[in-house]
Amino acid sequence: MDGINQLKPFTALEETMNLTTDELELPSCKYEYLDHPADVQIHSWGDNLTEAFEQAAVAMYGYMTEIDTVEIGSRQEIEAEGHDMESLLYNFLDECLYEFSAEPFFIVRKVVITEFNKEAFSIKAKLYGEEFDLEKHPQGTEVKAITYASMQVYDSEDQHELFVIIDI
Repeated sequence: MDGINQLKPFTALEETMNLTTDELELPSCKYEYLDHPADVQIHSWGDNLTEAFEQAAVAMYGYMTEIDTVEIGSRQEIEAEGHDMESLLYNFLDECLYEFSAEPFFIVRKVVITEFNKEAFSIKAKLYGEEFDLEKHPQGTEVKAITYASMQVYDSEDQHELFVIIDI
């Protein structure tokens, strides 16, 4: 070598090396798809409302591709606000959908909400995944939009569930 530092391209593998073991660990699946005449209804749940929101986002991505093919190689951060819990859910999922719809077409395997303010109706979250690649990720159904139709948010001592219809 001539003593000059040589730059090399930054790879997804190197970026993965910057993620912690906790960031690479996947949560259990707590969502399902329910029959709906024209669209898809996502039903998600969790030990708390935060987990139910995270699961709804992962379910949406799971409808777009086979989620098992998505590796955690990088992370994106998003924020969402609303005027009530339903608008917060709508805006949160819409932000997640935007990350997939805009270049570099980021497909997500894991969602971690880092801040959830139920009084101010705001969320900050980290999305873990990689750039969508048709050679690696089977193309599922295109999600066109999130809807308010039949949206339900349950948050009580023994029930933390969401129902949301996505337009396909």
